[in-house]
Amino acid sequence: MKVILNDHVEHLGDRGTTLEVKPGYARNFLIPKGLAYEATPANLARFKQQTKNWEQQEAKDKGEAEVIAGQLAGTELTFVRRAGEGDALYGSVTSSDVAEALAERGLTVDRRKIELEHIKRLGTFTAGIRLHRDVRVPVTLHVKPEAQEQGSEA
Repeated sequence: MKVILNDHVEHLGDRGTTLEVKPGYARNFLIPKGLAYEATPANLARFKQQTKNWEQQEAKDKGEAEVIAGQLAGTELTFVRRAGEGDALYGSVTSSDVAEALAERGLTVDRRKIELEHIKRLGTFTAGIRLHRDVRVPVTLHVKPEAQEQGSEA
């Protein structure tokens, strides 16, 4: 089935791209979610009319993302977690933890935009924050061990 992408779709294409996809993928995913519409002459004409509005919106979104990227540049976050032998954590540091730490600093970032595998060891790691398709910012994460209490209870 031939479709026109209405929005950027990861690993498929950018807005305005006309491509051939399997009919089930188009009917069950792309079209219901508003990510694409069928490539008919009427829809091609509609696409040409909407292109100018999309370009303006895209430029606005990218500008906002670049402002946030400027605020996030050079950010380093420290997490203190319990660790066992071999520096393995009891639990992990997730994208939700990073989003909460950024929120405490007054920077609101959706956890789904944080590109991070679960961190399960102590050390220094880098998380990528995808603010816009063209704007990504690295954030340094330090995972340190929780201070061990000395002495025993009797």
